[in-house]
Amino acid sequence: MNLQYPIGKFQHPGKITAEHVNSWIDDIKNLPNRLQQLVGTLSEEQLDTAYRDGGWTVRQVVHHIADSHMNAYIRFKWALTEDQPVIKAYHEAKWAELPDTKMPIGVSISLISALHERWTYLLQNLDDDNLKVIFIHPDSGEVTLEENIGRYAWHGEHHLAHIQALCSRMDWL
Repeated sequence: MNLQYPIGKFQHPGKITAEHVNSWIDDIKNLPNRLQQLVGTLSEEQLDTAYRDGGWTVRQVVHHIADSHMNAYIRFKWALTEDQPVIKAYHEAKWAELPDTKMPIGVSISLISALHERWTYLLQNLDDDNLKVIFIHPDSGEVTLEENIGRYAWHGEHHLAHIQALCSRMDWL
């Protein structure tokens, strides 16, 4: 198993259908509960275990999901309210080293739950024209909102798989 990309990298399906979008929105909606179920009983020592050599700890992964998905939500709002905005990238690795990533994970679990409730509501109420709206990522260029829904559904699954693989290898399940 590839410990860095346990589910592989995001695969663009080519033509994005309503079925893709609805499935991805369901993944985003369900991530907070799935994450809570996966990490809710882990000890502090387990939370401070890296999911792979050179990788982040489970605690850092949980806080990263909150950071990343907050940024994504804001990017969606910019794209919906501005004309092809150039979004701000951020240094994920540096954010993962900031002091708030040492906090109890409950803070980020609560944040992810509230954020995903709002985000899901927003996504479920977008029409076809909204889904085609574009923002400009400084590294990857033009991104439609429908593609970005897929990328963030994948992102949540990607990090759940990191934690699940660690728990399996360590016999924590």
